[in-house]
Amino acid sequence: MPRPHTTFHELTVGQVADRSGVAISALHFYERKGLIRSTRTAGNQRRYSRDTLRRVAFIRASQHVGISLTAIREALDQLPSERTPTPDDWARLSAAWRTELDARIAQLQALRDDLSECIGCGCLSLRVCHLTNPRDVLGREGAGARRLLSPRTDRVNQG
Repeated sequence: MPRPHTTFHELTVGQVADRSGVAISALHFYERKGLIRSTRTAGNQRRYSRDTLRRVAFIRASQHVGISLTAIREALDQLPSERTPTPDDWARLSAAWRTELDARIAQLQALRDDLSECIGCGCLSLRVCHLTNPRDVLGREGAGARRLLSPRTDRVNQG
């Protein structure tokens, strides 16, 4: 059910939730994580500036492509607090992730190609597979999915 509109320049948490399509609990979570900010009324109710809608959209889009909340917060911290961010501000933030996203895409394509080859041979054992991991050389590099792990990917996924 739509919530009544206020005549204020600020939005209630319900209005932000309705306009952004994000649950109120998610907005509270984003606020606790320092991704968005609110002020409080005399009655201790949250009020959000209108640019919060753009910030929430940016958070959701960034999460959708796998950017960590820590990286998102660091990016949002670079935005001006005294004005609504411009398209140039958003372009600058997303460009900073381009290299990391390109690396992730390359890793996913390599994984897709390697899985096709492995499934094609029928052994289904990456540990002893003579095509993708001869003599278990990857096991000597450490635990985990070694082909999927890279310092760049680990940094993007933290948070």
